[in-house]
Amino acid sequence: MREYKFLLLLSFFISNYVQALDSKPSKNVLKKSLTPMQYKVTQEEGTEPAFNNQYWDNKRPGIYVDVVTGEALFSSLDKYDSGTGWPSFTKGINDKNLEVKLDFNLGFTRKEVRSKNSNNHLGHVFDDGPADKGGKRFCINSAALRFVPLEDMHKQGYDQYLPLFNGASSHK
Repeated sequence: MREYKFLLLLSFFISNYVQALDSKPSKNVLKKSLTPMQYKVTQEEGTEPAFNNQYWDNKRPGIYVDVVTGEALFSSLDKYDSGTGWPSFTKGINDKNLEVKLDFNLGFTRKEVRSKNSNNHLGHVFDDGPADKGGKRFCINSAALRFVPLEDMHKQGYDQYLPLFNGASSHK
């Protein structure tokens, strides 16, 4: 009987673990819910055009989240104009949500940035960012992101990041 309970418990944990790993929507669902550019960038490691994307020149305060999962990735406080035509950040808002992998696709080595939990391609990180901010330039595709303005962070459930903006918010 004890062995049966153990196996039942083990089966329960394995089932929940596999379900957690498979929490990303299927490719068919993603194709229906994302724009063609969002799908190309996030699922096929594509790159959107420089200076012709949604957030390269966005200067509003807020956070940038994964377009698929909504996980917080970057803050406007760490965004800067790198002159490249893509949103550039000196760091992620939460390193636990980012993963850096080596990318050899163009015949030379680059560091690819992916959203850790969804495994979506975001862009690349380079070592030519502002030296006084750590020297990193996270060059990210707008198509991989959704911007949440500061005034909407509370109602969209991103309260934990409000202190970064000194708790300022338009909600009362």
